[in-house]
Amino acid sequence: MTTAISPGRMIELVAAVLILGAGIYFYRRRKSADEGYGSQGAVILFVVAAIMGAHALGALDYHPTKAEADYFKERAQ
Repeated sequence: MTTAISPGRMIELVAAVLILGAGIYFYRRRKSADEGYGSQGAVILFVVAAIMGAHALGALDYHPTKAEADYFKERAQ
């Protein structure tokens, strides 16, 4: 099994890391003493970065089980 990442997925992974960094920046940005810190926009960026990172690493790809692979192999013959 190979672990090479295609150039498109590498770009997607870099974009996910950049979005994660932007989320951290927006979350930790200094505000006045009464407001605390954090924002809904930062949390949305965290979620988008997590989904993009998972997709770039192949976690959302379809991987058939052994039973499914055997079934489709039998049907193809």
